[in-house]
Amino acid sequence: MIYTETQKREHIRELQRYLQALSMFNKKLLYIIPDGIFGNETATAVRAFQREYGLMESGAADSATWNKLVAVYRDFLSHVPVSYNIFPSKNYILREGDDGLLVYIIQAMLNDFGKRHDNLISLNVDGAYGKATADAVKKFQRSVNLNRTGAVNAPTWNMLALTSEHDNNIR
Repeated sequence: MIYTETQKREHIRELQRYLQALSMFNKKLLYIIPDGIFGNETATAVRAFQREYGLMESGAADSATWNKLVAVYRDFLSHVPVSYNIFPSKNYILREGDDGLLVYIIQAMLNDFGKRHDNLISLNVDGAYGKATADAVKKFQRSVNLNRTGAVNAPTWNMLALTSEHDNNIR
């Protein structure tokens, strides 16, 4: 069977995707954009990977390099999940009118908490901090003995996160 140019580019792109993914977690590796071309940038990224993982620095994607690359990637994926610290700072306050990823997460945690406790309403998880979210936050704050402001500050976030973690660990 003939190895086509298209197949070759796809294999190079796959190599580049592995290198790109690992570079997001290991700053000693070079971040590259997968383009399917094995040029100087890819060779340099391969050499950085080889150096980091004790392989001969050739810049070529030989079988030892490929096998190690796949093994490191799979090993990373199988580790204990990385915790994601998302709340910006202890002085940050999220309130009605705000939107974004953090609001989605808060709404999801409130819904999760509400499934286990009768006094909370179900929210639309839409990333928009409207009146319904503020009301749910107030009910949550009351249930955990915090000031009922309807805004999420560090203490409210911490209680939401700890409550979610605790509730999920007892399932």
